[in-house]
Amino acid sequence: QVQLVESGGGLVQAGESLRLSCAASGSILRLDAMGWYRQAPGKQRELVALITSGGSTNYADSVKGRFTISRDNAKNTVSLQMASLKHEDTAVYYCYAHIVALNPLLGPRPYWGQGTQVTVSS
Repeated sequence: QVQLVESGGGLVQAGESLRLSCAASGSILRLDAMGWYRQAPGKQRELVALITSGGSTNYADSVKGRFTISRDNAKNTVSLQMASLKHEDTAVYYCYAHIVALNPLLGPRPYWGQGTQVTVSS
């Protein structure tokens, strides 16, 4: 069984920094792409940042230059360093990972964390 657990969310003031982390655990054979999505109240979930197994990254235009995604393949973790936070960054942030499980009966599929709240005050 595979699960993703996020940590690091909280309440900060505009201009401050926050670091989110996500750990994948369970019977994992391989982690492919990993990333972070977010969903603000009344809005659809959007991609914030993505990182491939080879380290290539992609960011939403709204966070370029402020957010940095990274991964530690040995620890099965992905992190999101958020700097110069703005009020509009307020959202629930979800960890995403495309995972191949050890069980050969299970095909590769996306997994999602439960989400962690990030609130940026004005």
